[in-house]
Amino acid sequence: MTTCTRRRLLSQTGRYAAAALIAHGLPRAIRATPLGKPVGIQLYTVKEEIGRDPAGTLRQLRRIGFGEVETAGFGQLSAGQFRRLLDEAGLTCPSAHLQFDMSNLDSAFADAHALGAKYAASGSLRSLAAEPQSPAGAPQGGMSADEAKRTAELANRIGEQAARAALQYVYHNHDFEFVAERGASVGYELLLRETDPRLVQFEIDCGWMIFAGRDPVDYFGKYPNRFPMIHVKDFLRESDPAGAKLGAMHGAELGRGVVDYGPIFAAAEKAGLRHYFFEQEGPFHVGPMQAAQVAYDYLRAMR
Repeated sequence: MTTCTRRRLLSQTGRYAAAALIAHGLPRAIRATPLGKPVGIQLYTVKEEIGRDPAGTLRQLRRIGFGEVETAGFGQLSAGQFRRLLDEAGLTCPSAHLQFDMSNLDSAFADAHALGAKYAASGSLRSLAAEPQSPAGAPQGGMSADEAKRTAELANRIGEQAARAALQYVYHNHDFEFVAERGASVGYELLLRETDPRLVQFEIDCGWMIFAGRDPVDYFGKYPNRFPMIHVKDFLRESDPAGAKLGAMHGAELGRGVVDYGPIFAAAEKAGLRHYFFEQEGPFHVGPMQAAQVAYDYLRAMR
């Protein structure tokens, strides 16, 4: 083969390869994403779709471009069955939000392992941390100092048993942790101080934190290496900050509300962020899958 012919063949091969990448989607490794990491989604966002058609929903999320998911239940499936659907869709699950039963934590940890997760997260510990003599149901209003201390003790217990199961326990916030009750300091600060960093890590829900009037950037700076994950969430301007009382959050498509994620990702990277998951609170103004597409496009546009 002559040099000229070889060059022409290599040139054509390169063009064909580039066209194939464009046609089938660029591999995640060379896509521009925040922190150079796969874009994740909290599956609570599409819980109704997961309930109706888990396999099809997961495939559609992968077609949009998501590479990672964080679970919030498995619909009518077992954790093992759900894992098979994730594998078939080409998705990984580094973190799972689990229902913890203090008398049988091994069951939740087994689900995490079945999913291939490293992080075992709680959406809230509020009901578990309620005082035994309190009325049925979780406490209302902000987090008192007593509730924060009970929650921290509970989180340490879960974290210790998670570590024995080769998992990392992670606490996820809402807004009530930032609302002082009965003269107490902010409960979230107490949780960070009273929990063992080796046993308890935190997943900042940025939307809820900002809704409560706090800035994730401040926490990344003050407590580095405590936040391996975040929820990337936006809300509308007409939502009232919680302030001294809790209000209702009105979710927005990512990038169409009040939260600027540029500074947040910059600070999170320095603080050791490893995973991030888009999540949207209702009511939805577009369908959840369309909101997921908007979120992915927003995150892909970040550099």
